[in-house]
Amino acid sequence: MPKKVLLDCDPGIDDALAIAYAHGSPELELVGITTVAGNVGLDHTTNNALCLTGFYGMDVPVVAGADRPLVRDVVLADEVHGGNGLGGVRLPAATSGVRDGHAVDFIIDTVAAAPGEISLVAVGPLTNIALAVRKEPRLVEQVREFVIMGGSYTRGNRTPAAEFNVLADPEAAAVAFGAGWRTTMIGLDLTAQARATAAVRERFTGLGRLEAELISPILDFYGQHPQYRAEGPAVHDPCAVAYALDPGMFTTVPARVDVEVHGRFTSGMTVTDFAAPAERQNAEIATVLDTERFWDGFLAALDRVATGMV
Repeated sequence: MPKKVLLDCDPGIDDALAIAYAHGSPELELVGITTVAGNVGLDHTTNNALCLTGFYGMDVPVVAGADRPLVRDVVLADEVHGGNGLGGVRLPAATSGVRDGHAVDFIIDTVAAAPGEISLVAVGPLTNIALAVRKEPRLVEQVREFVIMGGSYTRGNRTPAAEFNVLADPEAAAVAFGAGWRTTMIGLDLTAQARATAAVRERFTGLGRLEAELISPILDFYGQHPQYRAEGPAVHDPCAVAYALDPGMFTTVPARVDVEVHGRFTSGMTVTDFAAPAERQNAEIATVLDTERFWDGFLAALDRVATGMV
């Protein structure tokens, strides 16, 4: 039986790749996509999710969530992802509409309907997750696992201390890490190992419309950012999907993670204590990626998506 995955995201260039990865992996069943403001505003992230699912030929509910952080002003990453979130790529208009209701209720209801079966994978700011846990604390016990792309145990990308998804809503991240489940943190230290180098990108040829109309243009745009020019862009969000698909391609280390919400220079920092005693540990920290295994699986998934597109 495929593993059920619910993806909470903020599409976003690497979110677009993560959705394709999940869709093209027969070992996974994507039961829903929930959206949050992050890389760009909620209107864009939701529309992008709808356009991407249509482009890929998917039949998956898309449900809009929080349009702002719990207590802070909105922080976006449009300088990395472009004004529309997809590096200026214009996909065909969505063929289906957003599902009625709020992402928080969809998360709660979907997980409760299949307790112990759904991997909750969050690759954007954790606002929807924090709101869901606050509204229904039993969610913590009902999920199969909770995996995030976010944080770092060394340094940040938006500030010297903080990774963007956590910095965008530190209070929500603090709620998520403190909720009582064990969070698998796929942070910058791990995702930096998954770079779309020139050699990797050569392997995308042959993917037809998927490569020509989406992957090459978004990676071209992504790769222009100064932090990516030397080695190629890191494909952050697909790494979280990869963990749900095949944890064996990762090395993880247990730790205690607390989120800094007050620091003048360190707000959004995921303070990671690898020496914490077992009773204080609340996370598994991904440290090493089997990159060959990752790219082989990712490319195979994209090939399935490309083959199934009309």
